[in-house]
Amino acid sequence: MPGSSKDLLSGGAGEVLRPGPEGKAGVVGELPAGLPRFAEALMAVAGLALSAPIIAAAAAAVAMTSGFPIFFRQERVGRYGRPFVLIKLRTMRPSGGGPQVTATDDSRMTTVGRFLRRAKIDELPELWNIVRGDMSFVGPRPEVARYVHAEDGRWQEILCARPGLTDPVTLKLRNEEALLAQVQGDRDQFYRETLQPLKLQGYCEYLRRRSWWSDLGVLSKTVIAIIWPGRTGSTGPPDFANKPPGT
Repeated sequence: MPGSSKDLLSGGAGEVLRPGPEGKAGVVGELPAGLPRFAEALMAVAGLALSAPIIAAAAAAVAMTSGFPIFFRQERVGRYGRPFVLIKLRTMRPSGGGPQVTATDDSRMTTVGRFLRRAKIDELPELWNIVRGDMSFVGPRPEVARYVHAEDGRWQEILCARPGLTDPVTLKLRNEEALLAQVQGDRDQFYRETLQPLKLQGYCEYLRRRSWWSDLGVLSKTVIAIIWPGRTGSTGPPDFANKPPGT
C-alpha cells in the first residue's frame, strides 16, 4: 500500500523485483552497480568542504529574510523502503501544510528561496545525506511515503538502489517546477497520474544499464546544466502539462 516503510524486497537485499506482465514483479537478478560507496563518501566530504562558504552564505540569507529554521528536513523513502531524513536549505515560509508538489508560482516560496532553487544551492546540504549513506550522487530522486506504492513492480526495482542527488530523469525535467506551473487543474493528480509514471520508467531504464562510468557522465552533465542551464535539461514538450492525467 502507499506510504509503507517496511522492507519491500521479498527476494532479499541483493535481488531485484522487476515488473512483468500486468505490472507484476518477479525476481530477475541484481542491478548494475554505479560509483563505489567509498568513492561517493570521499567526494561528498570534499563537496561539503568546498561548498561550505556557499551554504553558510545561503543560510545567512535565509535567516535574515525569513527567519528560522534555516534547514528543511523531511522524511523520505530510501533504499529497501527504509525512511531517512532529507536535509535541504529552506526555500519556503514555515508552514504546517500545503501541497507536496511545488511549482514556480507557489506562494509559499520566498524570494531568496526562488534563487536558491533555481541555482540548486538548496540541494547542497544533501551531500551530508550522501556521507551518511542515505543517498548516492546518482540515483532516483527520493519521494515522500505517500507517493511510494509498494505493490508496484517499478517501485520494487527502484528501491533496490539508493536515491540520488541527480539522475538522467532529473536532468530532463530540471525545470519541473516550471512545468507544474503550466498545469491547469489538480497539480497533485497530474504529478501522480502523468508525470511520476514517466519518471519511474526513466529511473528503471537507467538503473538497468548504469555503471560507474555512466554515473560520472550524469554528474558532469549536471554540473554543466547548473553552470549553463540552456545547454541541457528540458521541461518536456510544450503541451506536456496539458495532457489529461494518466496519459
